[in-house]
Amino acid sequence: MNTDVEFHIRQNYPWTKLPANVKQSLGNSQREYEKHVLLYSIRNQLRFRNNLVRHVRKDERKYYEELLKYSRDHLMLYPYHLSDIMVKGLRVTPFSYYIGIMEDIMNSEKSYDSLPNFTAADCLRLLGIGRNQYIDLMNQCRSSKKFFRRKSARDLLPAKPVEISVEPWWVAQTGYITEDDIRICSPAEKKAIDKMIDSGPQLAGSMEYNVVLSLYNRGFIYLDVPISDDSCISVPPLEGFVMNRVQGDYFETLLYKIFVSIDEQTNVAELANVLEIDLDLVKNAVSMYCRLGFAVKKGQVFSSDQLHPTWKNAPSVNRLKSTMDPQKMLLSWEQGSPVMEGGSSATDTDTTSLEDQADTASVSSLSIPAAPTKRIAFLFDSTLTAFLMMGNLSPNLKSHAVTMFEVGKLSDETLDSFLAELEKVESTAEGEAQRYFDHALTLKNTILFLRYNKELTQDQGPDIPNIGFPLDMLRCESLLGLDQATCSRVLNKNYKLLVSMAPLSNEIRPISSCTPQHIGPAIPEVSSIWFKLYLYHVTSQGPPSLLLSKGSRLRKLPDIFQVYDRLLITSWGHDPGVVPTSNVLTMLNDALTHSAVLIQGHGMHGHGETVHIPFPFDEEDLKGEFSYSNMCAHKSLRKLREHVDLEHQCGYITMLNANNRHRRRASDSTECRGDTHLGGGLDTNGSTESFELVTEENNGESKAKTDALSSEDEWVPLELCFGMPLFSSELNRKVCRKIASHKLCSSESLQELLHSSRKLSLKVLSFVQSFQDGSQPSDLDSGVSNPLSQPPAESGVPLPALNLLYKDGQLREWSGRAPPPLDISALQKDQPT
Repeated sequence: MNTDVEFHIRQNYPWTKLPANVKQSLGNSQREYEKHVLLYSIRNQLRFRNNLVRHVRKDERKYYEELLKYSRDHLMLYPYHLSDIMVKGLRVTPFSYYIGIMEDIMNSEKSYDSLPNFTAADCLRLLGIGRNQYIDLMNQCRSSKKFFRRKSARDLLPAKPVEISVEPWWVAQTGYITEDDIRICSPAEKKAIDKMIDSGPQLAGSMEYNVVLSLYNRGFIYLDVPISDDSCISVPPLEGFVMNRVQGDYFETLLYKIFVSIDEQTNVAELANVLEIDLDLVKNAVSMYCRLGFAVKKGQVFSSDQLHPTWKNAPSVNRLKSTMDPQKMLLSWEQGSPVMEGGSSATDTDTTSLEDQADTASVSSLSIPAAPTKRIAFLFDSTLTAFLMMGNLSPNLKSHAVTMFEVGKLSDETLDSFLAELEKVESTAEGEAQRYFDHALTLKNTILFLRYNKELTQDQGPDIPNIGFPLDMLRCESLLGLDQATCSRVLNKNYKLLVSMAPLSNEIRPISSCTPQHIGPAIPEVSSIWFKLYLYHVTSQGPPSLLLSKGSRLRKLPDIFQVYDRLLITSWGHDPGVVPTSNVLTMLNDALTHSAVLIQGHGMHGHGETVHIPFPFDEEDLKGEFSYSNMCAHKSLRKLREHVDLEHQCGYITMLNANNRHRRRASDSTECRGDTHLGGGLDTNGSTESFELVTEENNGESKAKTDALSSEDEWVPLELCFGMPLFSSELNRKVCRKIASHKLCSSESLQELLHSSRKLSLKVLSFVQSFQDGSQPSDLDSGVSNPLSQPPAESGVPLPALNLLYKDGQLREWSGRAPPPLDISALQKDQPT
């Protein structure tokens, strides 16, 4: 449906008041507009009254029946905001609605995964049917078909709801009750019904607990979850969430948008204003979170003198637990764990006893004087959540990982329990699992470093107590679900500084932000293949590299790569991997049918050797001579510092030695030399793996000999990543130390970062544009065929229109001949910043 048409329907524009261009897009047909009105209203579960649909469809009951059928057919959540109509008018309770959905998918023999995430979670809450129970029911249903006494799906499904959690502040309202229903009620139930009929809706907590449950299970009452304009909620680690699939209907999209935007300090009215979404829609979404147990309403929601005595032992919806009091936390990131005031570390704290003491503890409820309102945001991608889920790292870590993925956010208030789980992760594992353990432990150190670190906020001023900043963790993909203007408003409202993990997956678009300042990629192009070529272009150093546009086809491997035993292959929008040269041609041509591809020389004798160098660099290291243990003195990095601001950013530069005849010693780790790696990448099947540590000890080889073997000309820059690395604990510690020692979080440094990020963005965009213009057709006799026409990249990073070759310090267009006939790299080198 046209977005202009949707806008005018949402604003209740009748046909007569529609602008001419909108009428024209509908073929000047009023009937066509009325069809769109009806479809939009049903899809968005709009109330009949006070909406445009009442002028299109005269029969209110029929409209709601159509709405219910559409919702059920599309497996949408029950329209709780229309409960008064659904329960009282149509006598369709949430239980009967989900029984109908479950019956439909069982009769169609669909898998459990066909249920969208939130619908599956509500089915689990009301029916008690999760993945295992559904599989068991389907097996029973199929086996009954083999015998004469066949059972229908309906016969196997439960007859009444399971016992649900009800909060005392929820409101009980009468449903569709007949005289026959009253006869089977107990005296206490009759009394409760009479009170609701005479006095109106009642707070659930003012009624007897068992009466509320009994009446609800029979469908005689329904429960409203009231949310007011000034309501604030907190989102604890998700329990009972079902990870199936995302459907993309209006309400599910809204739920995910609000998940990543909400925080404990922002009330519902403010949130609706920031997101520029209708207040009633936001209230409906927040109400759904509380109903499903995914959020907890903050503040005094029910006075104890109103509470019926039977509620004292009632089970409660998922409550936020906190295992450490942030007021008592003294940061000690050097030791790797927060230290409590009593001298005991988090590792020897009894978390179960603390949970009871700090049941409702949160940062916002503490009386920290003049606490900072803004926070630091640590940006991560889905790769990290996958590692935390896959590794079976600690018993309760998975619920946090699910929250990070589905909510897209871990707020500072829940980080204490998250840290307590990370403390339980062991430091060693076998094989591939070691990567998961390493990421978990390095993540813990990163959180401890960024959160409430006084070293990062020493310029707060004399009137503000220096306690550091709280930390939220945000998933990039969830932020990208917001439109750019909304994302900017959310970030500016809540955060002082953004810090990205490094490297971010090439499969996502990094967050671009001028304010708040961002320690990470300034724009998406800076974390793309283009930035690698820019790096080689300004330093005149780098491995032989060939960027082929989508649709190209290689007849043979170019001569410059024939001397290599291993190549580094990067498909556009995917992470790089090292593959053997022997069988690379077929794989490349397959990849080129759907993607642009960068080919780079990696190792002449097996895998090339890579070293990660953290920055910003220390002055004393820059003054020294180049050696294997002092890589930051390399001539290419001296040149790079003239074009890229490495003083007010943090990250690492990967140096490559393709002529790797000598195995380096892993113990020669210094401040300017990162982890040594000799392997890595991507196998021929395309599975991504990070560089593996396969260094060997060379006993008896002195450090002087090692340095002597390291010729400066053997090493070239491979890539530059901005942000905080999580794949290496040693590299992460060095970057943390440099952030503190170089005062990167000070106001002065962040101001410089703002200017340098803008300059770098303009330079890189100009560089990319210079290689997009003047595209010429390839020679038919060359070793490469004509590329397909290039559509704009979905991510916004332009795809290459030319085939580009970097060799011998020059970046040129490549037509498949040697030497390349055209040099379009004559643009002037960037002036020093």
